[in-house]
Amino acid sequence: MGRRKRRPRRSFTPEFKAEIVELCGRGDRSVRQVALDFDLTETAVRQWVVQAERDAGTRTDGLTTDEREELVRLRRENRRLSEDVEILRRATLDSTGRSNSAG
Repeated sequence: MGRRKRRPRRSFTPEFKAEIVELCGRGDRSVRQVALDFDLTETAVRQWVVQAERDAGTRTDGLTTDEREELVRLRRENRRLSEDVEILRRATLDSTGRSNSAG
C-alpha cells in the first residue's frame, strides 16, 4: 500500500467552523459523516467541536479561543520587551566593554 498524498493546508472562517459544529451538534449526522460531506478531515472537525465546547464553558480541559488569543498577544509582547531590554543592556556598555550598571 502506498502512502496517501498530503492534502494542502487550508484555512476556514470562524463562521464556517461554527456552521460545521452546529451540524455536528444536531445529532442527525456523525462527525465522520459531516467531515466526509464537506471534504474535511475528521480530526479537524473534532477539534472544532471540542474548541466550541470550551468556548461555551461545557469543557474545562483547555483554553478558550479568547484565552488563546490573549496568550499569543502576551507572548508577542513579552518577546518585544525582552528584545528592548537586550538593546538597552547593550547600549549601557561603555567603550571598554564593561557595563555601566552595578549588576
